[in-house]
Amino acid sequence: MYIPELYKNENREDIENFIHQNGFAVLVNQTQGKLWATHTPLLLETKADGTLILVGHISKLNPQATAFTDNEEVLAIFSGAHAYVSSSWYDHENVPTWNYLAVHIYGKVRLYNHEEALGFLKKLVDKYETPSENPVRVENLSEKTMREARGIVAFEIEITGIEAQKKLSQNRDDKNYLNIIKELEKTKENQAIAIAEAMKKNR
Repeated sequence: MYIPELYKNENREDIENFIHQNGFAVLVNQTQGKLWATHTPLLLETKADGTLILVGHISKLNPQATAFTDNEEVLAIFSGAHAYVSSSWYDHENVPTWNYLAVHIYGKVRLYNHEEALGFLKKLVDKYETPSENPVRVENLSEKTMREARGIVAFEIEITGIEAQKKLSQNRDDKNYLNIIKELEKTKENQAIAIAEAMKKNR
């Protein structure tokens, strides 16, 4: 990912929190001689030795799954809030732009066995069921329902590279920066308001 120095994010804690909050990723690899992408939730975990990994799953019927054995290299793309920024919000003539947050994770896939896959599914379901009034638990599902787990390929990704971009109008002076925040909030759009909040925290 091309990242101008001004927008580079190298704060590890910030990046980890971003992934935890924006866990629905795009997983990309080479499959059958072409680029292939799957939208899937990925969990960021820390191993006993402190190493960070991503853990996820896709359908066994997905051609990407068989490609893992031919080429272990993958790219996981995590996207956050984004918003259009009109140049009419500046006190001078300039071009419009787009503010956004994104993280790219490069790594190598290791496939899980069935027991490891079930362990991952429990963690995934527990994470996203937390807000539910009557949370589902994998441990409580019937044997018949759990047969569905035979239809997935679960894996962990050994992280070999991290790129994070935080493009939040850092190139603007305080006056224009504050006006962009004000105009984003006026749109009353969720994405724009989220970018406005990120801008407030960033300066």
